[in-house]
Amino acid sequence: MTNKNVCIVAGARPNFVKVAPLIRAIEKTEGAQYELVYTGREDDPTLESSLFNDLQMPRPSVFLGVDSTSLNEITSRVMAEFDAFLDHHHTDVVIVVDDLASTMAAAIVTKKKGVRLAHLVAGTRSFDIQMPKEINRLVIDALSDYLFTAGVKSNSVASREQGDTSQTYMVGNILMDTLRFNLPRLHQPDLPLQEGQYLVLTLNRKALLADKESLKPLLDTLVEEAGDMPVYAPLRPLAREVVASLCPKIKLIDPLSYLEFGWLTAHAKGVITDSGNVAEEATFNSVPCITLNSYTEHQETISIGSNVLVDGDATKLADSLRLMLSGNWKHSALPDRWDGRTAERIVQILLG
Repeated sequence: MTNKNVCIVAGARPNFVKVAPLIRAIEKTEGAQYELVYTGREDDPTLESSLFNDLQMPRPSVFLGVDSTSLNEITSRVMAEFDAFLDHHHTDVVIVVDDLASTMAAAIVTKKKGVRLAHLVAGTRSFDIQMPKEINRLVIDALSDYLFTAGVKSNSVASREQGDTSQTYMVGNILMDTLRFNLPRLHQPDLPLQEGQYLVLTLNRKALLADKESLKPLLDTLVEEAGDMPVYAPLRPLAREVVASLCPKIKLIDPLSYLEFGWLTAHAKGVITDSGNVAEEATFNSVPCITLNSYTEHQETISIGSNVLVDGDATKLADSLRLMLSGNWKHSALPDRWDGRTAERIVQILLG
């Protein structure tokens, strides 16, 4: 096998959960080397040391140092920094993850340098062109030489848009590689928990947090239907501040480590979230999940898994919570290729 140099680009904390299995698979492959690049700062407070310990992976070897809240500024600065990186590092293929502005920036530079580009979790769509991430997804998928999809729906989207099915590979959900690897290592956080006797709330999407008029009735409905059942919300500062101002009855706790958060959601009565990743984990654990959004990029969590959408509607949320709390939730199963071997398939395709 010809020696190949792989560059993996991560743009935010959640990316590392999907990157960890790739690194393990590459390290086991003879003739393969990798460089892990983070587009943010080395002192990024979201990259606590416990994250890399929990995931049993190394910290990035390169930090591009880009830190901004402006999507256009992030794009331009990451392009400049990553361009300089590729000038000094021979790279055969660049792997980008998900749909961030930094992901798109790295993808554009990769193609301009004539380097092959792989998109991990390709083909996900909200079909809402007003969403910045939707534009990022369209651009990244259009540029990619390898489209690695997680499920049937995203696979058909990627194949249809690309027009060349030979570039599209349904490798499965790499998040499950990480979950299966860490399942025996999950541990209970230091909270007074009774298994199956609490709910978990996660909120992260800026649009929902900014729309307080829509968010407040959802939070009020949640605590009203929960009654005496505690609702734990491990939130980062912005979300914590918003929720505290709108609904003081929710039990706000500090963000948990990956292994603690995994235990918390796996043993809950149910999960209420605006995160696609959290909904996927709930399906893996067969835990009832309500997604507050009007869409999901991971259709299999609804069609096969334990997830439902409530479209930001408090009445729909109340109906779903009653089903959840009464134990009358729909039957769920694991979607195809959630077998924990996604990273192996990716590395075999890239380096085989």
